[in-house]
Amino acid sequence: MDRRAFFQQSVPALSPQTMATPSSGLTAFAGPLTDTELYHLLDRCFFGVSRADLAHFKGKTLSAVVSELLNPVAPLPSPPVKEYTPAATTANPDTNIALGSTWVNDNNTDGTVNSLRRASFKKWWMGVLVNQDRSLREKMTLFWHNHFATETTDIGNAQYVYKHHNLLRTRALGNFKSLVKDITLDPAMLVYLNGQLNTSTAPDENYGRELQELFCCGKGPGSQYTEADVKAAARVLTGWRNNATTNSSYFTVSRHDTGNKTFSAFYNNTVITGRNTANGGEQEIDDLLNMIFATNEVALYLCRRLYTWFVYYDIDAQVETNVIQPLAQIFRSNNYNIQPVLQALLSSQHFFDSLSRGCLIKSPIDLVVGLCRECQVVFQPASDYITNYGFYNYLVNWASSMQQNLGDPPDVSGWKAYYQAPQFYQIWINSDTLPKRNQFTDTLVVNGYTFNGKKIQVDGVALVQALPTPRDPNLLLTDLINSLFRFDLTPASKAQLKRDFLLSGQSQDYYWTEAWDLFVSTPSNTANTTLVRNRIRDLIKYLMNLAEYQLA
Repeated sequence: MDRRAFFQQSVPALSPQTMATPSSGLTAFAGPLTDTELYHLLDRCFFGVSRADLAHFKGKTLSAVVSELLNPVAPLPSPPVKEYTPAATTANPDTNIALGSTWVNDNNTDGTVNSLRRASFKKWWMGVLVNQDRSLREKMTLFWHNHFATETTDIGNAQYVYKHHNLLRTRALGNFKSLVKDITLDPAMLVYLNGQLNTSTAPDENYGRELQELFCCGKGPGSQYTEADVKAAARVLTGWRNNATTNSSYFTVSRHDTGNKTFSAFYNNTVITGRNTANGGEQEIDDLLNMIFATNEVALYLCRRLYTWFVYYDIDAQVETNVIQPLAQIFRSNNYNIQPVLQALLSSQHFFDSLSRGCLIKSPIDLVVGLCRECQVVFQPASDYITNYGFYNYLVNWASSMQQNLGDPPDVSGWKAYYQAPQFYQIWINSDTLPKRNQFTDTLVVNGYTFNGKKIQVDGVALVQALPTPRDPNLLLTDLINSLFRFDLTPASKAQLKRDFLLSGQSQDYYWTEAWDLFVSTPSNTANTTLVRNRIRDLIKYLMNLAEYQLA
């Protein structure tokens, strides 16, 4: 049984729309931007949608919303800080960096310190996601992290790790071709794919291969580069290495293959002239990228990756014709700038088609961060960074246990759920990860997590109090389901939930209404207050254990 069939069997009410793809294309969405459409848009662009997010965008036109999403105005997040203390036995402890100060500009080659800093980086990144701004920047940063996948443990140098990540964030909504060049010369990537070891006498094909196979052209039927092209690209890329003092890459002519490089018919038999000057290495890289980007495959491949990320993973012939090919043309016509492509996709009839909603299984990051944001989980003030980093570490570990280790995808291809046919996002759910998903939500709803004497927890009562009419059990249930799920449950399912949780098995609505009114008017009534809190807690816990909660 595949995972989708498992979900359907577990919850018969699961919408059959998750089995199909829409037939609409890139025609601009002309319908009203109701709360349903707005929530769908924000849910695909954020990691969880808070009530404040919805209130901020409510009433704006689709054009205005998409424009705001594509043009971040919030400043970049401050860099990670030192919240760790190396053991006294550490050979080279970073005692020159005060607690609460950033370590990203401090060179330190000690393995223990770098390990602590890499962990600090992951905690910090999780905090950035929890406190994300109202733009596509964070969603696209993770997209690029998966696309240009690197592993912090393999890179080792925490400063390289942060510099690479900062590159992805600052260029997240910019020009793809320029980003590819920057990634090619990025110190972290030079370590990860052996670029710093690639010399004329010992050429290394790792980056030359992934540049074509994973980063630019893909493995589709139209991608016809050859093994000879991989070898030729490796020769172009020889001569680069890292300066650990300046945290930058540099070119050495004596390590470079200065001969001409000939490519296959896929690249129109292009010959890249070998150079032996100080600028020759960068000039040859420019020639290499100009050659690769002259093919149609680059635009098609990247648009497929964006479609899989934002819409759905099943790209059939109809979607290829109606969506991917027009998007690729927009991409090429705009000199490989990302924003016009995303604007067309996120404003399209296809994106808002009912079949495009609730059809993805949440990634662990979507689940973990989304719960915190949607349920208004309260963290400590920024000044209490020690406690917050402890909370963020807790979230990092949960996501990792569900098979999405932030900063450390399994390999250079990224997480399999984003590319492995035919399962794709269904890979997130298996006999190991589904119980852990339920355990995570159960813990945050029931007991919370305590660190440094402080706690993070879902406040179910506060969540319900923010709903329009919490005293009416029918409206409460409908509004709560709408805030947690991407589509409604059947009337029979809701009636059963109302009886089992809000009415404690009774049949009349006043059993809840009277309890709620008494809770509001006389919170000192301990027995009633406990009853109300427990009913809400158990209801939210149950809803989060349903298959529908796993869908986005």
